[in-house]
Amino acid sequence: MSQPILVPPRPDLPPLRDVIARYGLNASKALGQNFLLDAQLLARIARIPGDLNDAEVLEIGPGPGGLTRALLAAGARVTAIERDHRCIPALAELGEAFPGKLRVIEGDALEIDAASLFDGKPHIASNLPYNIGTALLVRWLSAEWAPWWQSLTLMFQREVADRIVAPTDGEAYGRLAVLAQWRSRATLAMPVHRSAFTPPPKVMSAVVHIVPADAPEGVRFATLERLTAAAFGQRRKMLRQSLKGVAGALDALERVGIDPTRRAETVSVTEFVALAHALS
Repeated sequence: MSQPILVPPRPDLPPLRDVIARYGLNASKALGQNFLLDAQLLARIARIPGDLNDAEVLEIGPGPGGLTRALLAAGARVTAIERDHRCIPALAELGEAFPGKLRVIEGDALEIDAASLFDGKPHIASNLPYNIGTALLVRWLSAEWAPWWQSLTLMFQREVADRIVAPTDGEAYGRLAVLAQWRSRATLAMPVHRSAFTPPPKVMSAVVHIVPADAPEGVRFATLERLTAAAFGQRRKMLRQSLKGVAGALDALERVGIDPTRRAETVSVTEFVALAHALS
């Protein structure tokens, strides 16, 4: 009979509000910071990737360490990249409470080769700073497939989250939906009310969970990205107009059997993949 997996008990930690006050960690608008303090909510987010006991997790922008606490309490080994030097002492204190479980790297996540930090494939779980969230997501989605990460559990503004999981012909459907869905499964895991944050942002938020799937053969990410950028860059125009600047696209439309009078929001992920395959 298999033995149950035991996660070490969570150490007694001071309330996050006390940590923020002690280290003077007022959220920085310039860094896109909004802190989550609700321990139960954070624990729910940490459960979304599945069993994290002894799993490696990458967290971007941990701030005072709210989600970091939840991930560590779930048994994860966390590598946290934090740009705000004010947060480093608070994270060091958290590392002392979970010996050998937390590695903190001070720096800009947009400039760090995160994949090189791991021997295996980590989960990525983050309350992403709003000002870099989409850029990081596109970078992770453009990685070689199978990617260097196991799953993505990411907090976004609700508007961005809806764009990632949007179905064809919906108001939110666009380039981000195609790039997220053509070789992965993207789901909206949970909405998060603006009142859960300190300070409360002006918009609602949501957690998106993305798991890699098989990549279609013979399709280059760069081609799909170029197609979607052109098509949705002029989304109110017919494809024959929006894609005329993409070499070979109009001929590819005919070969694939896509009516050139359609608009981009009516073209499914599968059809965009077929079009990219014809161009690749």
